[in-house]
Amino acid sequence: MKLFIFHSSPFLRQLPTFFLTAILFMFPLQACSQWISIGTVVNFEKQDNGVVLSVPPAKVQIKILSPDVIRIRMTKDGYFLPDKSWAVVTDKLGEQSFELKETTDKIFLTTSKLTVRIQKSPCRISFLDKHGNIINQDEPTKGICWSGNEIAVWKSMPKDEYYFGFGEKAGALNKKGKSLSMWNSDIPAYKAYTDPLYQTIPFFYGIRNGKTYGIFLDNTYYSFSNMGKENPDQYSFGANDGELNYYFINGPKPKDVLDNFSKLIGTTPLPPKWAIGYQQCRWSYYPESKVREIATTFRSKNIPCDVIYLDIHYMDGYKCFTWDKERFPDPKKMVSDLANDGFKIVTIIDPGIKNEPGYWVYDEGVKGNHFVKHADGNYFVGKVWPGDCVFPDYTRKETRDWWGSLHQEIVDVGIRGFWVDMNEPSVFDTPNKTFPLDVLHDDDGMKTDHRKNHNIYGMQMARATHEGALTLQQNERPFVLTRANYAGGNRYAAAWTGDNVSSWEHLEMAVPMCLNLSISGQPFVGADIGGFVGNPSGELYARWLQLGIFTPLMRTHTEINSKDQEPWSYGTEYEAINKKSIELRYKLLPYIYTQFYKASKDGTPIMRPIFFDYPEDTETYWNDKEFFFGETFLVVPVLKEGQTMRDVRLPAGEWYNFWSGEKFVGPKYLRFETPIERILLFVKAGSIIPSQQLVQYTDEAPIDPMELDIYPAKEDSTILYEDDGLSFDYQKGGYCLRSIKVKNNNQSYVIQISKPEGNYRPSNRTMIIKFNDSPRKPFDIILGDERINDDIGRWSYDEEKKIIRLIFTDNFEEQMIKILF
Repeated sequence: MKLFIFHSSPFLRQLPTFFLTAILFMFPLQACSQWISIGTVVNFEKQDNGVVLSVPPAKVQIKILSPDVIRIRMTKDGYFLPDKSWAVVTDKLGEQSFELKETTDKIFLTTSKLTVRIQKSPCRISFLDKHGNIINQDEPTKGICWSGNEIAVWKSMPKDEYYFGFGEKAGALNKKGKSLSMWNSDIPAYKAYTDPLYQTIPFFYGIRNGKTYGIFLDNTYYSFSNMGKENPDQYSFGANDGELNYYFINGPKPKDVLDNFSKLIGTTPLPPKWAIGYQQCRWSYYPESKVREIATTFRSKNIPCDVIYLDIHYMDGYKCFTWDKERFPDPKKMVSDLANDGFKIVTIIDPGIKNEPGYWVYDEGVKGNHFVKHADGNYFVGKVWPGDCVFPDYTRKETRDWWGSLHQEIVDVGIRGFWVDMNEPSVFDTPNKTFPLDVLHDDDGMKTDHRKNHNIYGMQMARATHEGALTLQQNERPFVLTRANYAGGNRYAAAWTGDNVSSWEHLEMAVPMCLNLSISGQPFVGADIGGFVGNPSGELYARWLQLGIFTPLMRTHTEINSKDQEPWSYGTEYEAINKKSIELRYKLLPYIYTQFYKASKDGTPIMRPIFFDYPEDTETYWNDKEFFFGETFLVVPVLKEGQTMRDVRLPAGEWYNFWSGEKFVGPKYLRFETPIERILLFVKAGSIIPSQQLVQYTDEAPIDPMELDIYPAKEDSTILYEDDGLSFDYQKGGYCLRSIKVKNNNQSYVIQISKPEGNYRPSNRTMIIKFNDSPRKPFDIILGDERINDDIGRWSYDEEKKIIRLIFTDNFEEQMIKILF
């Protein structure tokens, strides 16, 4: 065995100084930080889907999950722990056959897509593509190491390789040269350099010359990554306890990596349609008259809105699952009245249960043994909003079931969504601002301490809430929003980026933070519009709301005692601008809902970095100021105060200015005006954008008309997904899925709308097709077998804007339209 001596434990070197004291309290330095590098493979055992290497005293398991997904597992003492994961839903991702070959100094496992090459002395693992090119390899002098309980692996880092993902991280999109930590932490008003934050997703992409791989470290202890900050020739990742347990996912495209990662951890279920509308929140709207005033103002001003949140002041003394009867004397009537006007109410729920005998939740929890305890059997008691609190053990199934059942009363009141907060878990009066590390958890019967369970506490709270809603709301899709999470938590909840600040810096930070979360398997994500801490100017709020149109979660939120932060709070000029922004979101609902459907099927991120679609374009690796929203929109938000011009680099291809219809060809740097009235927005040629009439809330009226906005290329195609927007009937065939294809040969346009898949049919309606950038007026239009060229009421041509507009009945059958020139 080979020894490597470092000056300190690497997970401590990842942290900013303001957080170091708390971490030192939680994880004292070892007396001697000696990293032991794994030694020589003395023998190996072939298994059905891989091999186990004997590398005394360690063992390494290499498991084939599919031709392009490999699991590496190392235990330093030769005994593997029970194979349990909170993140992984299946390890059967595809064909698991492989060819095994051994030479004097190496072992090879070869699938149809890649080869795992194991050097025997010392044990070093490399991943090669089917042509023999190295994709990723252990660093020759270190490789897999351990020091005491800590485990890590060092990898060679090519100079032209870059790194993205890592879940919720502040700062730039590209994490090369950064050190990162994973320990869910409540850090309000965080900075660009603050790390860690609220969520733990230890998954990242490596991309080099357009070729991409992913690595997921499935270890719930405090974990760390150093992406070349200490040494520009190597990166490392590991954890302060547990096994080294990581998944190598070959691309070669970023989408290929995310597809397999999504199979591994599960996709985000299709949310209720109302959850993708505009949401209004603050700490706090109370009493009842204030909530009604907010709702009435939205409707009187005709500003669309679906959701109003109730923060902790709706509770009696901040006690969960109670109502303050002075502030909210008849919550059921209030919620019912608001529902009649199209509003859904979402309430906050925290994990801290007041330590108060006689309080029914506390009494039930004690009776059911549902709260976490110290090793001596006494409850852990910590202060949060109600005062002294005890905390449920969500790692125990019986406790999750109990927690879900507690929502019965608020569901009966009519509450439609659940906002779980403070679930890092955050505690006010402990030195480390969370549970003491010796607090015990059930851990599904494994009985482990808080070090192992901290990072999954919020995830399991979200899970318990989600599963409870599934039971109590029956055939209605749950909406849960969580602040803390772990990889795979996307199966249970949407997420937001925590307690941000009302500043231009934080507006700019919101873009890469949401993008990295999106490509880390958490597509339903957003940031507090306007910022949580502080008071935005009218300009800042308007620009943030424009960005919010194109984040999957569109929610305004602000802190207690801040100024009003509603769309009308900044004067009539900004009110009109903000109204138009929210209206655009609602007009695009058919497009956005289809993107959520895609995310639910294969994990495709709804908002994503430019490099995700253009990995061969190395200039995109540094672009965290623009992004794609679905496959169609290139979104260019204004992120600087007073900015009236914006430089943009359009990627390769043809692009249309959404507002003017002007066409541009990339790749090219261009400068555009950025008036305060709207966001700068481009549409990729070949796009077909479904949109609808304006509504004040998502289910106010059936879609009529459905409009298809076509931006021509040689061939265009898309899908359009619809269902009832609320129930699970879509899982039993209750959906309407159509493909739409357009062919353009300069002499004609041929549009083919397929017969729907599924048995759901929307109400009878009109369909409008708009062809942009049409060079001339058509001489003939044929709909099916019907020639309609002389029917002036059914089509028109705008010569100035070069737009053909065609109107016909959507009969939900296969339809073909020919436009002849």
